[in-house]
Amino acid sequence: MNGRSITIQNLEAAFAGESMAHIKYRYFARVARAAGDEETARHFEATADQEVQHAFGHLDLLYPAGKLTPARALELAIEGETYEYSEMYPKFRHLAVEEGNQAAVAEFDQQIAESKEHADAFRAVLEKAAKRFAALTKVEEKHANAYREVLERVNAAARAQAAEAG
Repeated sequence: MNGRSITIQNLEAAFAGESMAHIKYRYFARVARAAGDEETARHFEATADQEVQHAFGHLDLLYPAGKLTPARALELAIEGETYEYSEMYPKFRHLAVEEGNQAAVAEFDQQIAESKEHADAFRAVLEKAAKRFAALTKVEEKHANAYREVLERVNAAARAQAAEAG
């Protein structure tokens, strides 16, 4: 067992299924529209929109918004994209080469490159956010120190006043 509960694994599988249905129905809508069947295309798109909502419901349980920060979301995205370009697509590519499916090899090569670009872009955003947070922390520290100094002066004046009165 991989340490995740069966329910979490099922939610992940359900999320994957809903996500796949969403994209598949968008693609089917494109095919229907190209064939001149606007009504069918609209039906596929409406259903695809519902599939997205189902997927979001699963994500709400997998990644509760109250516990998910933008930084953590970026870390998860980096992990996912890194897995894609370093493990998943290279394995798929190897098998496509063995089968002689050059179209799939080309697709996987493109996805490897794009997944690496995505991971690098997410990493850059995370690093930029970390620098902004560090700068903000310094500003907040400066303000806190200034407030402490004012508070110390106010307390000292109050003690002096109390000593004079006492």
